[in-house]
Amino acid sequence: MAEVEIGIGKNARVAYGLDAVGIVPSRRTRDPKDVSLSWEIDAYRFELPLVAAAADAVSSPASVIELGRIGGLGVLHVEGLWTRHAEPEKLIAELSEIGDERGAVAATERLRALYATPVDPDLIARRLSELREAGVTVAAALRPQKVRALCPHVLAAGVDLLVIHGTAVSAEHQSRQSEPLNLKQFIGELDIPVLVGGCASFSTALHLMRTGAAGVIVGVGSGLGDRTREVLGVGVPLATAIADAAGARMRYLDESGGRYVHVIAHGDLRTGGDLAKAIACGADAVMVDAALAAAHDAPGQGGMWPMDVLHSDLPRGRWAPISPTGTLEQIITGPGAATGTGVLNLAGGLRTAMATTGYATLKEFQKAEIMVSAAG
Repeated sequence: MAEVEIGIGKNARVAYGLDAVGIVPSRRTRDPKDVSLSWEIDAYRFELPLVAAAADAVSSPASVIELGRIGGLGVLHVEGLWTRHAEPEKLIAELSEIGDERGAVAATERLRALYATPVDPDLIARRLSELREAGVTVAAALRPQKVRALCPHVLAAGVDLLVIHGTAVSAEHQSRQSEPLNLKQFIGELDIPVLVGGCASFSTALHLMRTGAAGVIVGVGSGLGDRTREVLGVGVPLATAIADAAGARMRYLDESGGRYVHVIAHGDLRTGGDLAKAIACGADAVMVDAALAAAHDAPGQGGMWPMDVLHSDLPRGRWAPISPTGTLEQIITGPGAATGTGVLNLAGGLRTAMATTGYATLKEFQKAEIMVSAAG
């Protein structure tokens, strides 16, 4: 990777976001009906490579069930409003009213007050039971700092996939204040697959793969307009981050004797073209937030916010209004809109991109040629 000198004594790698890259057509094209978007992680198969972010504005029990029906995977945040309040829908509707009348800052203050209510283990059991009874894959998310306290309740309720997701998760957390979570030991003691992230570099992705994780989430921040880059100065352009993690996957495949770890891209993915470029850069699936928060039937009810508002000392991001673009089903599987902006029918955009460039499966599409624009 080329480096540039940003000053005497400091060089930096050149990195690229998805906007800077394009997918090169191959020598063939395909009928979109012959393209498969399915993928598998452990024993679980999904018809679409789309994971709904573990954020309250995106994933409620109802929306997780609906997404599972459509063919994707929804992830319920165990520290969210659905495990703190018996009827969170009424409270979320209140946020929109406050936002309309008094602005986003007032709505954010009310939101943080709602998160001050402790997580109720009985509600964890109830929400996860709703998912299991609906027959969808049950996926639950925790922040790394809450895994020890809340994971026993999650496991007791029954879960198929566990997601450990934070702004930036490492395999080696050091602390003089408390005993850090040993990811490798923790994952090794579980009999369910674990997805871990976010990460944004080759070395971090490789170390997370060595913990035994079934998948790594690539991308810094919790999405939905969080302000990690502004508040912390931390961030890596997503195309490069995905490609680095895909390189780590190949390294780990060799050193482990054939164990494949999935790469799940998470960033500002809003259109079918964004999904296509993420997978062409090496992702197995994508984690989507703002695009799904814009559904008429999204749990955020016209608002979106990052789960980093949970941070007690340095919350990042706030409640913000979002204009609806269509139903959840229209956003994922169409039909598209006459405006042709790509925000509806994300799966159709990805499928057509693969057909146009001549690839039949996601694994094949990961090998597509990528070019960088001169302006990028």
